[in-house]
Formats: sequence, C-alpha cells, structure tokens
Amino acid sequence: MPQFAPGHHVTLLQGTAQFFPALIAAMDAARHDIRMETYIFDFTSSGADVGAALSRAALRGVRVQLVVDGVGTGMLPADWRERFDASGVQHRVYNPLGRLGMLLPSRWRRLHRKLVVVDGGTAQAVAFCGGINILDDFHDPNHGALSAPRFDFSVQVSGPLVDAVLDATSVLWQRIQVLRSLRQREIGAAVTSWVSARAVVHGTGFAPSQSASLVGNGSLSRAALLLRDNLRNRKRIERAYLKAIGEAHHEVIIANAYFLPGGKLRKALIAAAGRGVKVRLLLQGKYEYFMQYHAARPVYSALLDAGVEIHEYAPSFLHAKVAVVDADQPKAWATVGSSNLDPLSLLLAREANVVVQGSAFAQTLRDRLVQAMAQDGQRIDPAQYAHRPALQRVRDYAAFMALRAALWVTGNRY
Repeated sequence: MPQFAPGHHVTLLQGTAQFFPALIAAMDAARHDIRMETYIFDFTSSGADVGAALSRAALRGVRVQLVVDGVGTGMLPADWRERFDASGVQHRVYNPLGRLGMLLPSRWRRLHRKLVVVDGGTAQAVAFCGGINILDDFHDPNHGALSAPRFDFSVQVSGPLVDAVLDATSVLWQRIQVLRSLRQREIGAAVTSWVSARAVVHGTGFAPSQSASLVGNGSLSRAALLLRDNLRNRKRIERAYLKAIGEAHHEVIIANAYFLPGGKLRKALIAAAGRGVKVRLLLQGKYEYFMQYHAARPVYSALLDAGVEIHEYAPSFLHAKVAVVDADQPKAWATVGSSNLDPLSLLLAREANVVVQGSAFAQTLRDRLVQAMAQDGQRIDPAQYAHRPALQRVRDYAAFMALRAALWVTGNRY
C-alpha cells in the first residue's frame, strides 16, 4: 500500500493551458537540474514552448535529462535534436522499437508515465505528475487540429514525495545509460551507471529534500507517489484503486481514457454500487483508436446492470486518468496520473500516479469531473445500450477478443 506523508502542496492543473505555463515557469526558475519523462513529446504549437524552456535551462548551466518513449515519440525531429545537442540537453529514447518493431512482445512494455522533477533534493524542489503529454491540447498527431481541447489533468507538487520522483527518474536514466553503454561495449561506463542506479534504489543516492521541513503544517495534504513497473511494483496502482473503491461509503467518480478493467476492478465497482455507493464513470466518447474504443464496451453491460452510471465525453478526446472517492468526507481520496484502468497500463507499461488524501484537493477534482459530465458528457441509457446495433456488437467483441489474445501472447492474465 502507498506510504502517505504529510506536508505537500498539491495543485491541480487542467490541460496544457494550465500545465505548460506552470511547467515552463518551474523550468525557467531551475538552478541545478531538470529531469523529464514523457510518452509523447510533440513540438507542434505550445509543445515547442516546453522544448525551448529545456534549451534555455541547459544553456545557463542547468543539467537537463529528457527521456521519451520509443513508440509515443520515437526519435526526436532532427532540428530539435540539433538544438538540444547544441544547448546541452541530454535526451534518450526508452525501449526503441528496432527493426522488428511491435512484432516482439517485449516491445509492448512502454514508458507511459509523465514525470518532471526540478531541482530535486533542494529547498525549491518541485515535481509534476499526471496524464498530460508534451502535446498541445488543440493538436493530435493522428487527427490534426482539434476543435476543443483535450480533457486531461496533471498535478504540481512540493513536499516529501518530490524525492520519490527524483529517485524514480534517476534510476530509469541510469538503467538506460547501462544499456546504452553495453551496446557501445563500454563496460566500465555500464558498471558505473549500474552502481549509481543501485545507490538510488537503496537510498544512498540523494539527500532528503529540504522541502520535507513543511511537514506538520495542517493546511497541507497527505500524498504518495505510486509507480507501476514490471519488477517490484507490478500491482501497486491497481491495489490502490481496489482499496479506495472497497472502502468507499458515498461516491466513486473515475475518468479514464482507455477503460477496460479486469475482473477484480469490475467486481469492486459492482460491489460498491450494490452497497449504495454512487458510482459514476466518465469515459471516452470520441472515436480515437479501434481497439481501445471498441474493446471496452463489452464490459459496460455488467456495470450498467449494477447501477453504475457511465457518461461518455465527446467534445474532444478524453485523456484523463483520475479518480475521486468520498470527496466531502474526512477520508477523501483522489488520484491523478498516467495509468488507465486497462491491461496495457496495469500489466505492461511504466506508470506513475500521485494519490492525495484530503477533502480540499478531492473536492476540487470532483467539481471538475461533475461539471464535465453535466456539460459535456452523455449518459448511456442501459436499455438503449442493450439494443445497440448488431454490427457494433460484432466490432466490440472482435476488439475485446483480439485484446485478450494479445495478452495471452505476452503471458499475462487479466
């Protein structure tokens, strides 16, 4: 279970309109280092502003380390590679596809988390975590210009968990360095990087952040960082959801871009609805990808039959991965992160979520979600859903079975 610590300032940021200015301001104020991980780094429109901020920081002597995913981003554009190299931005690609690409199941394990830490280990340390890529909200790489902004969230955090973000990003960087050195047959450099990663894992890599002195201020939040990987933290995010849903007394609201919960999560949601908890889901209503759009729908029936409300968001792409439980109660629980409730996030990808205990933050997030459901969501009618067209049913079940078959290939059960 997550180790919650008090003493956190947690600010909810909706969309790139709020996230990018806060991120760029932190980068422009950086004195020592910036570490960033993102699935997508797209330099269209405001995405270029983030790239420029990284370059500015590196030019004034700040150590800047950027990791992008080999599928979500791949190789950076040539002009930006040159710009980063000239300014001193260090950039790496996580798990490049190689010649066989996605034909190898090992390549299905992706870096999906979105983490940034600025000046970690110092008094001014700040971190960001959420679902927002470095991708302008009015632009989509596959669909072009969007008429409405993408719906997504991130958080800005100061306090003790910034050290956990620093450790996580440092360990991944060093492990990438190990593999890079081994490919170049630089054994000494590989050993040095491995030792550095081990030092961080065992708590000897960085001094505690001075921001931990904020602990004890009653107005601050209790928070924890949840990481999901394929080693020690395989089920941490899923277990946190299960615990929060299982302890819910009044309300559960989940907004998820790609929603295909496994059996345990489905049962937890159905059980919560059965004991009188109001369960509402805000899900993707705009067609984006065939597999993710259709594979989720076969699980709707059991949820709707149990009294779970399902609202589909259609003005633009819903990309959020957030949840709120009992927002107006003393044990209010909320999470903002990169993890969808689907098999790719919960079984294969590296993910990161911040979990916050406290009614003030939970109520703020709840208000945003309730507003989105009321103004931009369309509630699914159980009777109409039960009689949806036959062709749609065929597509839904074909996608569902294809996804199950893909999981079987990886050796995972869901």
